Amino acid sequence: MASCLFSTTHANAQDVGIKTNLLYDATTTINLGVEVGLAPRLSLDLSGNLNLWTWKNNMKWKHWMAQPELRLWTCQRFAGHFFGVHALAGQFNVGNIPIPENVHILGVHWGTLADTRYEGWGFGAGLAYGYALPIGKHWNMEFEIGAGALYIIADSFDCDICNRPKEQNIKKLLPTLTKASINIVYLF
Repeated sequence: MASCLFSTTHANAQDVGIKTNLLYDATTTINLGVEVGLAPRLSLDLSGNLNLWTWKNNMKWKHWMAQPELRLWTCQRFAGHFFGVHALAGQFNVGNIPIPENVHILGVHWGTLADTRYEGWGFGAGLAYGYALPIGKHWNMEFEIGAGALYIIADSFDCDICNRPKEQNIKKLLPTLTKASINIVYLF
């Protein structure tokens, strides 16, 4: 309780924040988030992102995703620690990405992205922990990590002929990282 009393108090009057995720920005993914205060310690965050680019050598990381999240703040909204529960849904077209063959993360063999293209949909949910650090009267830095499960429905294609025949139809539930963000937030 003492940490709540000594934390920054500028967030009391703020009801809405807009944000961008610097990690998505680093991958040329257009993104925007809006967070609305629902109660003194409760907020609703909605973020979305879009990547439409194809890079040289037909390398793709194309996708769109929407991710709503309900957040419970330990002291007051928009300042300090928070816990979240989120859902996510999106569509993807990724492949021909030079990742070493032996890379396995959370049960997924990412090395196949070097010679395979995956196109499909994903749906999931997860739990998150984050921290908002006030850096000015209307500005925050926000750090968040989340994990959960993602169900994917996808087709795979051989990247030698990246647009032709389907190799397989994939339907898989994966435990995975569902959220990672370093946000710059402007509060109204």
